[in-house]
Amino acid sequence: MIFFNLSILRGIPLFILMAFSVTAQKKDAYEMMVDGVKVIVQPSNNEIVEVQTIIKGGVQNYPFNKQGIESLAMSALTECGTKNDDKNSFKNKLEKVSAQVYAYTSMDYASINMNCIKSDLDAVWPLYADAITAPDFNEKEFIRIKQDAINNLKSQESTPDYAIRKMAKETAFKGMNYSKTPDGTEQTVSTLTVAETRDYYQSILTRSRIVMVVVGEIDKGIITQKISGMLAKIAAGKPYILKKELYHPMANSFGGQKKEIATNYIQGITGGPAPGTADYNAFVLAMRIFGMKHFVEVRTKNGLSYAPGAYFDGGTTPSANITVSTTDPNKYIGVAKHLIETVKKDGFTEDEVKNIKTSYLTQFFYRQETNNAQANSFAANEVLHNNWKRALTINDDLKKVSVQDVNNVFRKYIGNFSWSYQGDPVKVDGKLFTGEKTTDKPVLPKTKLKTNKKG
Repeated sequence: MIFFNLSILRGIPLFILMAFSVTAQKKDAYEMMVDGVKVIVQPSNNEIVEVQTIIKGGVQNYPFNKQGIESLAMSALTECGTKNDDKNSFKNKLEKVSAQVYAYTSMDYASINMNCIKSDLDAVWPLYADAITAPDFNEKEFIRIKQDAINNLKSQESTPDYAIRKMAKETAFKGMNYSKTPDGTEQTVSTLTVAETRDYYQSILTRSRIVMVVVGEIDKGIITQKISGMLAKIAAGKPYILKKELYHPMANSFGGQKKEIATNYIQGITGGPAPGTADYNAFVLAMRIFGMKHFVEVRTKNGLSYAPGAYFDGGTTPSANITVSTTDPNKYIGVAKHLIETVKKDGFTEDEVKNIKTSYLTQFFYRQETNNAQANSFAANEVLHNNWKRALTINDDLKKVSVQDVNNVFRKYIGNFSWSYQGDPVKVDGKLFTGEKTTDKPVLPKTKLKTNKKG
């Protein structure tokens, strides 16, 4: 039986509590080893089956000049057909039973997913297994998906939000794996060939890199039989450990690019606690509270930006991020610095921490409505935290986090920032960001509401 702290769940919408009650009635999740691969299984109370094959590594798997190769490979698995079905035959068979097979890559791992009705599993599984173990990498189709990737990159790079994120990561994480982007760049993607992409995929497709997740009401023996048959076609590979790189800027820095855009875009990056460490959950809460405070100070009280943000990227190179688009960057940095200093001095309150726990749990339980979301949570927690069970214990984990813990981690990790700027160079003084020209108390703009300015 699962017990809940009602004081934490009080205020969560009724439909969320009802959904979680149904979730709580499911059979317990378990893990098993199949031919050297960890398989995480969550029985469900529905007729949907979700299977995910996770390949660890992400941006750690390829050099800087091959960015985008894993993304192209993942697209090719389902867009180029297999040895037994060309692209059209493969898709027609899936459409006939309304099933899905698709793949994607992220900073830390790739995921090859299957979703179908339980009664169609025998028809869909061979297609899924072929996509993983017998992809065709048809050259004509590869050229098509490669051009689509290049077109998407051109579209993304013309978007200010994407451009500043890319610049900020490349600047802060220079020389580190997290300065790469899974989608690649126009330059790197344009040079990739079908042969090297196929060879790359075969090099990372090893049982030593794989974790599998199954969410569905499937007999353990059937799961074992199907997965074992697929894994028999995959090499064992050398032992693999996903690396965790910490980022701690030794001083504030500022880098700018002149851009002819309507407003100016800024992103600051500093470090954060690694997944699996004691500080992690407290920092998640700290950054969520700070994000709300940052919004109120920057937009509501000072009218400096339409959509300021602050968040924690808790990947294998964890970081705290502050973002803003503004017509007055010099005033903004004064507000941001003053806010950080105030939070460090005064700390967060009991009510703020209590409320953010409730908010976090509400969002978390809401996201667990589907088999796909549950599988995603198991996969991320296993890869990043080496602990898939964290997806099930988050309620109890958060109860253990105190206000002091939240305040301590904010003071511990929020320090120097790598600041990146795109916009009008005349409007920004980089020394205000690095502190070279400021006193201990930065000059602040007068606090007032400005609802008619959209930065």
